[in-house]
Amino acid sequence: MSADDRAAPHPEAPALVVTDDPQHGVTVLARRVADAVARRTGRDLAVSPSDLTGPRPPASAHLHFTDRLWATSPEDAADRLVDLAGRVALTVTLHDLPQPSDGERNLVRRGDCYRRVVEAVAGTVVNSEHEALLLAEHTTDGVRPGIVPLPVDLAPPPTGRPAADGTAAVIGFVYPGKGHAELVDAVARLRARGDDAAGSLRVTALGRASAGHEAETDQLVSDAASHGVVLDVTGYLDDAVLLDRCRRASVPVAVHRHVSASGSIATWIGAGRRPIVPDTRYSREMAALRPGTLSLIDDDPDALAEAIARAVADPDSTWLAPDAWTAPDIDDVAAAYLAWWGGRERAGATP
Repeated sequence: MSADDRAAPHPEAPALVVTDDPQHGVTVLARRVADAVARRTGRDLAVSPSDLTGPRPPASAHLHFTDRLWATSPEDAADRLVDLAGRVALTVTLHDLPQPSDGERNLVRRGDCYRRVVEAVAGTVVNSEHEALLLAEHTTDGVRPGIVPLPVDLAPPPTGRPAADGTAAVIGFVYPGKGHAELVDAVARLRARGDDAAGSLRVTALGRASAGHEAETDQLVSDAASHGVVLDVTGYLDDAVLLDRCRRASVPVAVHRHVSASGSIATWIGAGRRPIVPDTRYSREMAALRPGTLSLIDDDPDALAEAIARAVADPDSTWLAPDAWTAPDIDDVAAAYLAWWGGRERAGATP
């Protein structure tokens, strides 16, 4: 693409809604996409949610949706999106799609919420084929969404690898099912069998407790201590500190088994790391998209413990090899969105 093409106007591009929680991964992604689209089009299209209900709303808009970011209940989130879709020609990217791990009651409530959103808007995007299948399986099978993968942007390489900090680390919000308890159990198993190197690892949550899960996070820390394992919750980390901690972690881990699409995996890869990830439908898709970036393991406690022990014994295995493939990056993602909004098929987007 020439410089002239990059700066050319794209009249089909909608206003891009950036939500109000700057620490939430979905908000961060919305901002990054808006900034990358601005670089390509020469226009800042970012707006706030309140701009859609103001006296002069944009003719069309695109927003990133997960029910927990837009309201305190799935029902209220659906009501809010249906209202917005009645005011503006609206398209959405869905995140955190409903799936059985939500529990039977929440699966029904969240599935109904996402169905109402999809039926109200003019077009829907998801971040993986796995999510498209989740949409059909648990929400609605009457829609063929566009597919635009989450971006990975490689940080500039360090001048030398930093010394390992003795942690097995998980990125992102802390909440039940994210994998912290499984990681604590794996380290405790290694300690019990006398593996002095891997069994002495501390478990670190590189992030803060998810809203409403503070007490459960405190319980996770207490339960870990009862098994002789230190679980440290860092709280929110800005980008520079998070990158440094990702590079210093002895063992990068992303063991959330019920993920729909994983920003934490993308963050590990962007830091140059190759995380340990359970072998699931989503992780297999990502391993095929980005060869050489994930260490897939069987989804059981013994496999996780063995993988941690191997990582401690072979630190090079936790870093990306020179031939690892990390695309698409954020500029590729912006191009895919522009193609989708314009009704054209291009790499990374399925109109």
